[in-house]
Amino acid sequence: MSIDLTSGDYDSFLQGLKERIRNAQTRAALSVNRELVLLYWQIGREILMRQRELGRGAKVVPKLAKDLKIAFPEMKGFSRTNLLYMRSFAEAYPDEEIVQQAAGLIPWFHNCTLLDKVKDPEERLWYIQQTIEHGWSRNVLIQRLESGIYQRQGMNVLTSFSQTLPQPQSNLAQQILRDPYNFDFLNLGQDAQERELEAALIQHIREFLLEMGVGFAFIGSQYPLQVSGKDYRIDLLFYHFRLHCFVVVDLKTVEFEPEFSGKMNFYVSAVDDLLRGPIDNPTIGIILCKTQDHTVVEYALRDVNKPIGISTFQLKNALPESLKGSLPTIAELESQLNILAIDREEEE
Repeated sequence: MSIDLTSGDYDSFLQGLKERIRNAQTRAALSVNRELVLLYWQIGREILMRQRELGRGAKVVPKLAKDLKIAFPEMKGFSRTNLLYMRSFAEAYPDEEIVQQAAGLIPWFHNCTLLDKVKDPEERLWYIQQTIEHGWSRNVLIQRLESGIYQRQGMNVLTSFSQTLPQPQSNLAQQILRDPYNFDFLNLGQDAQERELEAALIQHIREFLLEMGVGFAFIGSQYPLQVSGKDYRIDLLFYHFRLHCFVVVDLKTVEFEPEFSGKMNFYVSAVDDLLRGPIDNPTIGIILCKTQDHTVVEYALRDVNKPIGISTFQLKNALPESLKGSLPTIAELESQLNILAIDREEEE
């Protein structure tokens, strides 16, 4: 069967081939990356074995760096510093299966960043899985690490999800929350009012959506609803494409008060009736407050019949803007001190 080069059939044919080529390129890149990371792990394991046999004072790393550069002058990656990373990598992942199935699926310098900044193996594996799932660049990974997203996961956020949503929807909804939400990308002081906070978040919508997490799509601010001829406005309205539901966000620049949950219950009910379609799951409400008392929140949520979560947000800390981002973290300082100590041992 011939293809008419001037018809839509050819365009479809070409598009199909281009998609196959792109997929093949992606698979090839992933395969090359996996092989490189596995090679570095194997080199690191060999260095560990030799140092255990000969002692750390045997100067294995500097000699190996020199000899490998001579043997493979066209290849980068055999510096003394990178060899030390390889050794740390092998020490952090003694099981090759973890390298094959997780660490080997992200770029090498992502792994180096995690070795520098994350000491807990479980937390490091979580960041690897998130990087794979969401395709985080190294800069995004660093941003997520600095924001402490692992510690801010939503499983400890107080909600009414378990009694108002079926499984697995309730568990999935819980996972999208964080506490606190980090809004330090805003140029606002601690005394900012609600409208100022809302306007600043809209102005920095890209950073705001990144902080909210994957799956959130922004619909609008001061979104209008009309109930019994009276106008009401929602601070922020989102749609979550993974949960397939609307998400109502109410901003409060004060401590949580019990009446906030009643107001949110009303908003969620109204969105369910006025906006929710046949394929949409129940609407979720998130109240973001400056502070909260857990006992007050528990009482406020005990008998509500809509899925509502209460979380807090934080604005800029006390560090001056001129210094923000320029000072090393404790983890970075420890990492550099460890490398210096290792270097000193190798040179002795």
